[in-house]
Amino acid sequence: MANSSSFQISKALSDNFTQYYKSLKSYQQIKQSALRAEMEQIDREYQREADFTDEHQAAKAANDRGDKNKLQNVTVPVIEPQVESSVEFLADVFLSGDSVFSVVASPKFADAALQMATVLQENAKHGSWARELILFFRDGRKYNRCALEVNWKRETTASIETDVGAKAGTSKIKEVIWSGNCIKRLDMYNTFYDTRVPPADVHKRGEFAGYTDLITRIELMQLIEDLGDDIIKPAVIPAYESNSSAISSNSADLMNYYIPQVAGNLVDAEAANTGTNWLSWSRSALANTRHIDFKDSYEKTVLYCRIVPKEFALAAPKSGTPQIFKMIIINHSVLIHLSRLTNAHGYLPILIGQPNEDGLGHQTRSLAYKGIGFQNVASGLMTSIIDSRRRAISDRTLYDPSRVLSAHINSSNPSAKIPVKPSAYGSNISEAVYPFPYREDQAAFNVSHIQQIIEMSNLLAGQNKTSQGQFIKGNKLQDEFSAIMQNATGRDRLTAIMLEHQVFVPLKHMLKLNILQHQTTGVLYNEAVEQDVEIDPIKLRKAVVEFKVSDGVSPANKLMKGEVFSVALQQIGSSPMLSSGYNVPQMFSYLMKSQGAQLKEFEKSQQQMAYEQAVASWERTAALMIDKSEDGQPKLPPQPTPEQFGYQLKPQEKSPTLLEAVTPDKEQQQSQQQPQQPQQPQQ
Repeated sequence: MANSSSFQISKALSDNFTQYYKSLKSYQQIKQSALRAEMEQIDREYQREADFTDEHQAAKAANDRGDKNKLQNVTVPVIEPQVESSVEFLADVFLSGDSVFSVVASPKFADAALQMATVLQENAKHGSWARELILFFRDGRKYNRCALEVNWKRETTASIETDVGAKAGTSKIKEVIWSGNCIKRLDMYNTFYDTRVPPADVHKRGEFAGYTDLITRIELMQLIEDLGDDIIKPAVIPAYESNSSAISSNSADLMNYYIPQVAGNLVDAEAANTGTNWLSWSRSALANTRHIDFKDSYEKTVLYCRIVPKEFALAAPKSGTPQIFKMIIINHSVLIHLSRLTNAHGYLPILIGQPNEDGLGHQTRSLAYKGIGFQNVASGLMTSIIDSRRRAISDRTLYDPSRVLSAHINSSNPSAKIPVKPSAYGSNISEAVYPFPYREDQAAFNVSHIQQIIEMSNLLAGQNKTSQGQFIKGNKLQDEFSAIMQNATGRDRLTAIMLEHQVFVPLKHMLKLNILQHQTTGVLYNEAVEQDVEIDPIKLRKAVVEFKVSDGVSPANKLMKGEVFSVALQQIGSSPMLSSGYNVPQMFSYLMKSQGAQLKEFEKSQQQMAYEQAVASWERTAALMIDKSEDGQPKLPPQPTPEQFGYQLKPQEKSPTLLEAVTPDKEQQQSQQQPQQPQQPQQ
C-alpha cells in the first residue's frame, strides 16, 4: 500500500532536491575528509597494519615465500585489547538478556506490555539487532562516533503455496509483506550529518543526516519492489542506467563510496565496482524487448533532512513550516523516492553516539586514538629487540677483500665453507676477518619498559589485566577483588550511562512510538513465555503513557523496583494482617510477569477458591464427626459440590470425595453383610 506522504514530482523539482543534496556534501567536504583520514589511521593501528618500513615489508615478503628465518617487526597489541574489552562490557550490559529491550507497565496494562515485548522481540530477531549494536559499540570505541538508523521498514518477499484441490501438484507465488522496526549500524566512512550541532543532538537539532551504501543490481531491483507505489515512477529507468562514480579511496572525494585501505592491497577499491553483467549473455533474448543498460553496482544514498517545502516549490500541507523529509538517491544523481516523515517522535531517524563527550565535539579523541602513542612506543621498543636479534643472526664484520671474497662473506648458507685467495696462503687467517663483538645488554630492560608502557596505557583507559581477561597473581579477599574490578569497569559504566542517554533513551522512544503508530494486528510467538501472543494495536495505543521500555542500564527490576517489591511481598506473605489487605496471588503473578514469566493462566478463579474453601471446611467437620462416632458410620452433612459455586471441574480434576472414601459403596456393603457359604467338597 502506498505511503500517503510520498510525492510524485517533476524532473525539474527532482533536480532541485538532488542539487540540495550535493550542496550538503560540498559544504562538509573539508570536515568529512579530516574525519575519514583520522578513522583510517585508527583502523590501521587497530589492525596492526601501519608498519610500512623496508625491513618489515622485506621480512614479510620473505615469510610469505616460505623463508621463516627473516624476522618481521612486531606491533605490540595495545589498542585492540582495550577496545574489545570495552565492547564486551557494553554488550554484556545491553545485550546479555533474553531480549534487547523488555517492557513493563502497570498491572492493568500488563497484557499490552506483553504484546509490545513480543513485537520488539520479533523485530530484534528479524533485524539481528544484537549484531548491529555490537558493531555500533565498536565504532564508538574506535572513532568516538557511531551511528544507527532507526526506521519502520516494509519488506516484500515471496512464498510458494501448493494447491491441494482439483489442481493438486500446482503451485503459485504469494506475496508476503513484513513490516517492523529495523535498527541498522551505519558505516562511519560513508555517513554524513550536520556538524554544526553536537553529534548526540543531530536527531533533535540537526538539519540533515544520511549515508551511502554500495548495492548490487538485484538489491536495487528489490528496493524498487519494496517501495512499490512510493517510487518516483519516471525515475526508475534513469536510475537503472545511471553511471556510478568511480569508487575511490581518496578521502577528499566525498561524492564516491569510500573504502578505506587498511590491510595493504587485500581489498582493491576499484575492483569493488566491477562484477558480472548478467545481461551480456542474454542480449539475443532481449532483442525484441526494450533493453535497459543495467550497471554492475550502484551507490544508494539515503538522506533525512529538515526542510521548508515552500522553499522547494513543493505542494505539501503546512508548506511554510519545517518538516522532516526522506530522499533516496541513486548514484548521487537520480532521485527515486521523496516522502514526508510523519513519525510521532519528530526525530531524524539517525542517532549519533559519542561515548567520550566533554563538550569539544569532534575534537574529543576516542579510546583507540588515545592508545596509538603508547602502542607506537611499545612497538618501537619491541622493534629494537628484533633488530638486536637480526644483528645476532647476521653480525657486521670487517674483512680483507684481498684475501676473502665478499660473496663468500655474505653467503646466505650458514654451513657454507669460505675459501681464501692465494694471497692469504701462509699468513694468519684470523687477521683477514674481524667480527664486531656482539653485546645484548638492553633486551631485558626493553621488555620491562614495554610492560610499563602498556600499564600506562591501561591506566589512561581505566582498565587492568583482569578486566581484559588476564590473570593477575596476588592474594585478594573476595570483597577486595570485587572493589578492584568495580573500579576497573568504572570508565566503561560511565560510557554505558552516556550511551544510554545519548542513544538508547531516544531509541526506545522511537521504537515504542513506531509500534504504536504502524503496528498491525497479527499473532506472534513469544519465546520467553513460550506461547502465541495476539497483537491488538488498539490495546497498545490505549496503554501508550504507561509503558517503560528497559535495557541493560535501566533493567526491568530497576524500573519495577523489583528488590523492594520482593521484600514487600515476603512481608505480606508472613503477616496475616497485611495478607488480608492485599490480593497476594495477583501481586505475585504481576511480579513474575514483569520478569518474563506468564502465570496468569495458573491463577484460580473466585468460584474455584470459594468451592475449595467450602470443601476444606466440610472436611474438617467430617473428620471430627468420624472421630466421635462409635460405629464408624456417622451421619455426615452434605458435601459441597462445584455446581453450587458455579465452578466447572476439568476431567483431570475429578477425584473421589471424602464421603466416598470413608463410606463403602452399596455393592461392597451387601457383600460384606452376606454370610460366606461353606465350600462343597469335591467329588
